[in-house]
Amino acid sequence: MEENLPVLKEVKPLKDFRLRVKFSDGVQGEVDLSEFAGKGVFALWSDYSQFEKVTIGSSGELVWNEDVDMDGLGIYLKLTGKQPEDILPKLHEPAYA
Repeated sequence: MEENLPVLKEVKPLKDFRLRVKFSDGVQGEVDLSEFAGKGVFALWSDYSQFEKVTIGSSGELVWNEDVDMDGLGIYLKLTGKQPEDILPKLHEPAYA
């Protein structure tokens, strides 16, 4: 894992499948996850009380249960509008140097 990557530190469920999140670098805000609601494993959220059970896992991921989670870095990208290569500069390097 890259050093100095932002790590999810706080999460609070809000209305309409939104979360308030805060990262280790101070970035914070609301992220809308409604596009996932009811789809695939996120059918779990059909019962909104299940969505509200979100926690932060040991690797900084969002966790709802043992089968449903989301990568914290993906949430960071969604919140900031950044691209993976913006925070992972090694993605710009050629695979074979």
